[in-house]
Amino acid sequence: MLLGMSENLLITADWILPISGAPLEGGAVDVRDGRIHAVGSAAELLPGAEESRRMDLGRAALLPGLVNTHAHLELTALRGFLEEDDFFSWIRKLTETKYGRLNEDDLLCSARLGVIEATRAGITTIADIADAGVSLAALMEGGLRAVLYQEVFGPDPDQAEESLGGLQEKLESHEAARAPRVSIGISPHSPYTVSRRLFEMLAEFAQAGGYPVSVHAAESAAEGAFVRKAEGPFADYLRSRNIEVKPLGESTIRFLEETGLLATAPLLAHCIDCSQEDLRIVARSGSAIAHCPKSNAKLGHGTAPLAAMLREGARVGLGSDGVICNNTCDLLEEARFGALLQRAGGEEDILAAGEFLRLATLGGAEALGLDENIGSIEEGKLADLCAVNLDAPHLEPVLNVEAAVLWSASARDVILTVVEGEVLYDGKELRRLDPAFLREPLGAIREKLSKP
Repeated sequence: MLLGMSENLLITADWILPISGAPLEGGAVDVRDGRIHAVGSAAELLPGAEESRRMDLGRAALLPGLVNTHAHLELTALRGFLEEDDFFSWIRKLTETKYGRLNEDDLLCSARLGVIEATRAGITTIADIADAGVSLAALMEGGLRAVLYQEVFGPDPDQAEESLGGLQEKLESHEAARAPRVSIGISPHSPYTVSRRLFEMLAEFAQAGGYPVSVHAAESAAEGAFVRKAEGPFADYLRSRNIEVKPLGESTIRFLEETGLLATAPLLAHCIDCSQEDLRIVARSGSAIAHCPKSNAKLGHGTAPLAAMLREGARVGLGSDGVICNNTCDLLEEARFGALLQRAGGEEDILAAGEFLRLATLGGAEALGLDENIGSIEEGKLADLCAVNLDAPHLEPVLNVEAAVLWSASARDVILTVVEGEVLYDGKELRRLDPAFLREPLGAIREKLSKP
């Protein structure tokens, strides 16, 4: 693994978007020893940073690094492969493909591809849901900050101990790797793939070990039918495996509360099928929500009640989900799509451009419990930064910099990605991972997926 190569930098740009305050025109950020030493005008900071390397970004906006609160890096190479419009069929094909066609090397290649895409998109922190767990190696190689949530399955209550034992083995392996920028958590997959007994055991295990938790929750109508009535395709499938299925409760959120999982203040992915009372329970428990508008829409699940989430006081960040159900890991596009959905749906409390950029940065940091160190450009915080070029016809004229970034920019406009003072992407080259090395293994994966 490459060690972090932090630089002392003085970064100047036509606009600084600190997120914690108003945009600063003609500003500079002084980076020393991996942290933000000062924020101000170039004239003020230049004399005290004579030994720093100066990076003049010109007509660009410097932001905190983007925080992706829900992804599946190991599945990146399945982009465009799963286009079924029925969710049960989609998830069954995913499971069969993952275990039947792809091996560990394929999944590692896939995760590396995901890390490259995220880095080029200005994403500096990523919450990754990992099954095989090989994405840890890709994250370490690529230098991103991350919370890796080790996934666990087990719908049969009689096999709960076995599932927990398998999880413990994977966690021991991850912890032995000692990744300095990656923390390890656990992810019970969902109410239809994890039994009540296993949920209860995992809640106790997470609290005892201090592990952060993430779970897919209230994602689809099929899940709602399973939870409330023990009906639908997920119930039928489990019964075909001779696994008893009973209604779990009034809603997924209440079920998670009953099992003790909400006591871990988990990160809940999606939360589409949520009542106002559900959202109050989420906020009261201290849980967070990964809002994934593009994935929700593409899979036909609907629109999550973003305004209500925020109104109830829940911590909310943006997530791309896997590119298998989004097709791009582009958090700027995710923010724009979320803003458009909110306006098209006639939601109350429409968020301004700056508020959506907050969801993509500080909101995500808060959702992951990392906001003391990342998510805004403030003195003393870690120097996790990204920059967006605004000197292009599709962005001009820049009359409101926050609006320009939200409504007109995308990952293709990112020209800088910095993690803890280390430049990972300079707008031309990646400093750690080389995409050229993935061409051959990606070709082999493509052949496997092309076979009937």
